[in-house]
Amino acid sequence: MTGQEEENEGRGHVRQSQDGMWWSVVKSLRQSTAVLLSPVLLIIAAIAYTHVIFGASYTKSTLRTRPYDTHPFTVSVQKPIEIPVNCTAYNLTRTCPIKQSPILEDDKNNESATTCPDYFRWIHEDLRPWARTGITQDMVEKAKQTANFRLVILKGKAYLESYSKPYQTRDVFTIWGILQLLRRYPGKVPDLELMFDCEDWPVLLVDRYNAQPPPPLFRYCGNDATLDIVFPDWSFWGWAEINIKPWHILLGELKEGTTRIPWLNREPYAYWKGNPAVAETRQDLMKCNVSENQDWNARLYAQDWGREAQEGFNKSDLPSQCTYRYKIYIEGSAWSVSEKYILSCDSTTLRVTPKYYNFFTRGLIPVHHYWPIKDDDKCRSIKFAVDWGNSHKQKAHQIGKAASDFIQEELKMEYVYDYMLHLLNSYAKLFRYKPSISVNATELCAESMVCGAEGPVKKFMMESLVKVPANTNPCTMPTPYDLPTLYAQLQRKERSIQQVESWEKSYWDNQTVTS
Repeated sequence: MTGQEEENEGRGHVRQSQDGMWWSVVKSLRQSTAVLLSPVLLIIAAIAYTHVIFGASYTKSTLRTRPYDTHPFTVSVQKPIEIPVNCTAYNLTRTCPIKQSPILEDDKNNESATTCPDYFRWIHEDLRPWARTGITQDMVEKAKQTANFRLVILKGKAYLESYSKPYQTRDVFTIWGILQLLRRYPGKVPDLELMFDCEDWPVLLVDRYNAQPPPPLFRYCGNDATLDIVFPDWSFWGWAEINIKPWHILLGELKEGTTRIPWLNREPYAYWKGNPAVAETRQDLMKCNVSENQDWNARLYAQDWGREAQEGFNKSDLPSQCTYRYKIYIEGSAWSVSEKYILSCDSTTLRVTPKYYNFFTRGLIPVHHYWPIKDDDKCRSIKFAVDWGNSHKQKAHQIGKAASDFIQEELKMEYVYDYMLHLLNSYAKLFRYKPSISVNATELCAESMVCGAEGPVKKFMMESLVKVPANTNPCTMPTPYDLPTLYAQLQRKERSIQQVESWEKSYWDNQTVTS
């Protein structure tokens, strides 16, 4: 007899004993009293009987939906197990919990039915330099030269060895994000170690590693001339210094912000606000601002972050900046965190030709998700783009909508974690040695990071804390590109950009003739 059958049989005994109890009471009463009391007693008995029946029914339903039940006609629903963060205990012992996250058994009913977004295919390309040789300990050690920290994961726990402090809290929130991955997918991140460089510029030049594989080095961006492994940036868990909220919160606010002013009712110009001092290309962009003598259809604003901090960032609310039909994306010293915020606005993104990519931007398609802008002729390119969009309003709005849909649907936080998980799993499979903990490494856990934090850092950590493990498996990785498919995709993108450049040339040639 199974445990469930024993439990059901026990309920039958309870039900029979309760029925017998009520009827024996009625029979023992004198007939006159029984006549008066029997309706009342029958009602009470019915209530008790109903309670038992419905209680049993509820319990059976609960048993049927236990995570490991194999009943063929039920859907497995696993009750979330909240992972506590106990600062009281941590502050007493200064040690991480022995069991940081409950490891759940795999349940085939919980397998993901979704395929990962197409940009996940670039994981295969980013790791291709080590596909033949694998990754050795010596390779990882060589990446230490520019790394800010080394992170080791063993048996689901993280250990940190710091080398140098990067700008602001980039390292803090990057490490925090990896800890949240361990909480979201306990037991699913394999043993590994990685070197992480939090600075802007990729450093592993292709030309230097023709005869040997490069050291595996993680960072936030790359370009066609480098081999750095791209990873989601710190701002997905919050950018404390400029009061940008964790992504899962901000994403909802950005979606609401797009509805405040319909696209057609927005200002018919191209908008940009940021710090022009960080790059020559941004300083060049500021020359396209409206003046007494010229209007390039651009409205550009320099951002003073020091002043914004003093004023509580009241003028930097991202959801409130969806007031223009067009928004400009331009890189800073390298790739810019701002790209996902600009693309999410439902405005048509005018993307100044970038030199760098992050983990998701290789999934963007010109003239579908954005309008390409020449880096070496920005003002004329912006002028044409806005004039074209105002003459083709439906198409221009479709481009803006496609970008915001991409951000909302394919860059939601669940996919950010899935990207991290698939990347680290694929990376760990290349290891030719067993990682170990160095004498200088410190064990990390949510408590070790958040319990001593203060202000916006602590606030954003608590807001981005993964409280329960995922109750589904990650999305399914798409297959790697074969060379013809990859080449064809790159060619399609290039042809789309060339088409826009052709339209732009005709536009300005016509302007010259008519003037």
